[in-house]
Amino acid sequence: MMTDNFDRTPGAGRVRGKPTSPGLGEAFTPLHPEIGDGDAKPSMFSPLEPLRQPRTSPPLLDSSASGGGDCRRPTKTKSNSTQTPNSTALNLHKSEDVVGKSTLSVNAPEFYPSTYTYEELAYEDGSEGYYPPSTLADLVQEILSHLNSSPGSFEFDIDNITATLNEWVETEKTLEELVELIYTQSTSIPNFAYTGARLCNHLSHNLALSPASGNFRQLLLKRCRTEYEQRDVVVRGDKDTQKNFHSYVLFLGELYLNLEVRSPKGPPTRAAILLSALKDLIITLLSHPVDGNLICAVKLLKLTGSVLEDAWKESGKSDMEELIQKIENVVLDASCSSRDVKQMLLKLVELRSSNWGRVHTASASSEATPDNDPNYFMNEPTFYTADGTPFTAADPDYSEKYQEILDREGYYGDYEENGNDTFDTEDDEMDPEIEEAFEKFCLESERKKRS
Repeated sequence: MMTDNFDRTPGAGRVRGKPTSPGLGEAFTPLHPEIGDGDAKPSMFSPLEPLRQPRTSPPLLDSSASGGGDCRRPTKTKSNSTQTPNSTALNLHKSEDVVGKSTLSVNAPEFYPSTYTYEELAYEDGSEGYYPPSTLADLVQEILSHLNSSPGSFEFDIDNITATLNEWVETEKTLEELVELIYTQSTSIPNFAYTGARLCNHLSHNLALSPASGNFRQLLLKRCRTEYEQRDVVVRGDKDTQKNFHSYVLFLGELYLNLEVRSPKGPPTRAAILLSALKDLIITLLSHPVDGNLICAVKLLKLTGSVLEDAWKESGKSDMEELIQKIENVVLDASCSSRDVKQMLLKLVELRSSNWGRVHTASASSEATPDNDPNYFMNEPTFYTADGTPFTAADPDYSEKYQEILDREGYYGDYEENGNDTFDTEDDEMDPEIEEAFEKFCLESERKKRS
């Protein structure tokens, strides 16, 4: 009956078709339960509420009232005392003729006027409808946008993200496209280098596809090498070119710190090829000492300096000494860089002289004593004697002085050996001076209330 076709919520039953390839909505269903009948799936990161029921339903005539089972809205008719039964029957007959000859169908497509402009429906909660991504680029863009806005959810979402990418990346071509997309976004989105490097490390170990041309890690390093080989040209380019190059340098630094190369014979190691590349990039930046290049070199060394120096020392190299010498030469050159940048370089040299701010304790905490650990009493509180002399636990007379404080303050009072604590309550009464002051206070308060 027609009543059944119209008795539904506006918009209900209309679902957008699934993409032919698996999308985010399908892969992330473990995170968010399906809504409705399961045909339309919400976004993987922001589940949507189902459509609310309408506040009012259109008034419908009882199907029994119309002989043909048609269901039409009742129309208001003006009361006319002069209307005759014949005219009423004539009007009804004309209406039935119109309905009987009508070619309208409930299955007809929706009609839009020629001047109508389609707009997305806005949900009451301000959210937008979710369209499963139709391309790998859309998928990666949504993933990276989410990780950039919510980096704290990385550990929670990374397994589902990897499962989705494994469904999409099934050919060598799509793997190369994925590498290019992640590389481009990681070097263009501000402050995304760290999260991008973590994502690259996880995918390098968990993407199933590994063609003969190279796995994810190998293709990523190959893409980084392309930019590395152009370093001498781009470092002297225009402002935008240099800015892109600086983003690449910092991403490479994060990649060196986070990308693990696993070996069945031992623990994971860092990519040795990135170690030598970072040294060459720092030398390139210092060879063209404009402010932007020098600031990038400072940021990179603050980020990776301690790790780089440790790696070079393990292999018996003094590469860090060479870099510090170049920095000092830049500082001494009066024609190079501004005063503020030179100050940054000096602070960097000072940081390196302090072992990059690292503090090595003299011994383990379980073995620390006042004799072998200068910081043993660092967090101890400071006490004062009756005459105001300060002392700490490091003082030789600490026990005697601390006991004097306890005796003077009467912290323990009387203590019975049978385990029942009783304290002297004789001092609970106020001193005469305090009692007098309290009475004055009460009188003054009472006087103010009356006034």
